Amino acid sequence: MSVFSKIIRGEIPCHKVAENGDYVAFLDVSPIAAGHTLVVPKCEVDYIFDLAPDTLSGMTLFAQRVAKAMRKAIPCRRIGVAVIGLEVPHAHIHLIPLANEGDLDFKKERLTFSAQEFAQMAAAIRQFVE
Repeated sequence: MSVFSKIIRGEIPCHKVAENGDYVAFLDVSPIAAGHTLVVPKCEVDYIFDLAPDTLSGMTLFAQRVAKAMRKAIPCRRIGVAVIGLEVPHAHIHLIPLANEGDLDFKKERLTFSAQEFAQMAAAIRQFVE
């Protein structure tokens, strides 16, 4: 069972920003930018392109809703999208607030936030999720 499945089952806490019957979005605990959010299907499939077509398209539409909320909640020019898929064997999309192209660099030092700061970021995004 992946760490994301454990988060989905409530076995590991997270700072959730959105959820429906098929997908969940929560803040990355090791973000490259404030508000860095992960969008995850509730079904555990390792590789994003092995998802059923309806699941993949639904995940993209769910990510769009979350990205629109993020853009309202977090000062940025755009919300960047990345799919790497090597770090956790559970398909997921990274949504990352960007000011410039260099902000989408997974090699840069990760940011740290207090539990209170994470909670405030999640609440700020949640208020704009439609």
